[in-house]
Amino acid sequence: MPRAKRGFKARRRRNRILKHASGYHSARSRLFAYAKEVVHKAWVYAYAHRRRRKRDFRRLWITRINAAARLSGVSYSRLMHALKNAGVTLDRKVLSDLAVADPAAFKKVVQTANA
Repeated sequence: MPRAKRGFKARRRRNRILKHASGYHSARSRLFAYAKEVVHKAWVYAYAHRRRRKRDFRRLWITRINAAARLSGVSYSRLMHALKNAGVTLDRKVLSDLAVADPAAFKKVVQTANA
């Protein structure tokens, strides 16, 4: 009797991993054992970086708000505190967009906070 070679299911599993590894360099895209390692590592990085992206964008927004606020003569932390006390509920993403796209409107927001 010939040996059992796992057949269709195993081939489909291997091919799925190799398809994800296409574009990788050398044996990483051609040999299942290597491809499995790098694909699983890529999935780990992708999972982690989906969360990291949220932190990165928040840092970018804060940097932009700080730069625009300093042009208006106030620091980021003082601006955010003043906005909270004034009851302005704009989030950092919106404030950042205002600072970049419409500096005049951002200045109005700063004046409202300081009033």
